[in-house]
Amino acid sequence: MTSKPSADLSLNASWIVPVVPKGRVFHNCSLLIKDDTILGITPTDNVNEQYAVEKHIDLGEQLLMPGLINCHGHAAMSLLRGYADDLPLDTWLKQHIWPAETRWVNEDFVADGTRLAIAEMLLSGTTCFSDMYFFPETAARIARDTGMRCQITFPVLDFANNWSRDADDAIHKGLQLRDKYRSHPRVEIGFGPHAPYTVSDAALRRIATYAEELQAPVQIHLHENASEISACLENSKKRPLERLNELGLISPLTQCVHMTQLDKTDLDILKTNGAHVIHCPQSNMKLASGTCPSARLLAEGINVALGTDGAASNNDLDMFAELQTAALLGKHAAGDPGAVDAQTALEMATINGAKAMGIEHRTGSLEVGKQADIIAIDFSSLPALPLYHPLSQLVYTGSGSRVSNVWVAGEQLLNNFTLATKIGPEEIKNVALKWQNTIQTSRGQTA
Repeated sequence: MTSKPSADLSLNASWIVPVVPKGRVFHNCSLLIKDDTILGITPTDNVNEQYAVEKHIDLGEQLLMPGLINCHGHAAMSLLRGYADDLPLDTWLKQHIWPAETRWVNEDFVADGTRLAIAEMLLSGTTCFSDMYFFPETAARIARDTGMRCQITFPVLDFANNWSRDADDAIHKGLQLRDKYRSHPRVEIGFGPHAPYTVSDAALRRIATYAEELQAPVQIHLHENASEISACLENSKKRPLERLNELGLISPLTQCVHMTQLDKTDLDILKTNGAHVIHCPQSNMKLASGTCPSARLLAEGINVALGTDGAASNNDLDMFAELQTAALLGKHAAGDPGAVDAQTALEMATINGAKAMGIEHRTGSLEVGKQADIIAIDFSSLPALPLYHPLSQLVYTGSGSRVSNVWVAGEQLLNNFTLATKIGPEEIKNVALKWQNTIQTSRGQTA
């Protein structure tokens, strides 16, 4: 007699949306987990016949899907949420954000801000995030200790800042950090050259060489607004993407963030080199930076993923809100209600993000053998009823507030809307309010 395979956990739900295969929805099925890995999906009535299950969790009128992947952000900037709003990008950065960062950003700021960001992301269904910010070793440590999956891209700038003296110093420190986490199952370290206008040709060439040798990801702010394009054309007679391509930086390892200003030559470069685009619709709309032509990019076969950007320019880290905005803006920009449909928006926030980070073999969909990065959404509340099409309901009805449970690599980090004790929500709240008081006092403000 053949013994049944063992499973640590059976998650029984009304609906399961695996994302891959495309458009599939399982009804009244169970997701089986062993250690940190997905074993399979099977009808709930058949679970005990097929598996020896240690624990069952009956979720009732809930939907299971892969955790969302936030492909671009600056986690610690959660402590600057609402610090400066309703301003154009250059004014926002140069007159408000950069001076504030110069004064306040240190290891404690990054640790406290990253904890706050992780808590917010988990509460709204994000299980993996990409971060580009100062003191990346601190962000990596916080993510590791809380159990979050992440890609930490260490910032590279030519000029001195709170973390590094110059680009060479940043690359040296970053390579040490990558070596420290090279075997970690949830933490990936990559290069984060800030933008074409803050990093020299020499530094970008070095990054391109190291990235290719190490097969390490590269993330860069690129084509963020029209003034960036104009300045680059004036200085180098080339568009930013063209310049980076000639320096060898555009490849399947490259994650191009924002990309609101694109012409046919840009599209050809992206498509030919297999680079990825990280679309941040809410931040771009709020700063009036422009609109990424996501539907056109996808039609050209270019991988498009989603990011929230930092909470200082969004002002939240809710990826469900982001994918809803991406779907609506994509339709509006294309003049086509069928552009960026619900399934496509979900893919942009899950499997496309995994592809952009080079971790699609681990996460991004609920497939056998992948890591158990899973979220549950409660569809029993009145604003979620009636429910005709689960995919549409996920995308168009504000699902972030309905995330009830979260697992990362099989470890439960959100249980029935409550963060795990290792996250420490009350402590995070108190620390955030302490930073608010400190920063407001320095500006002569009161709450």
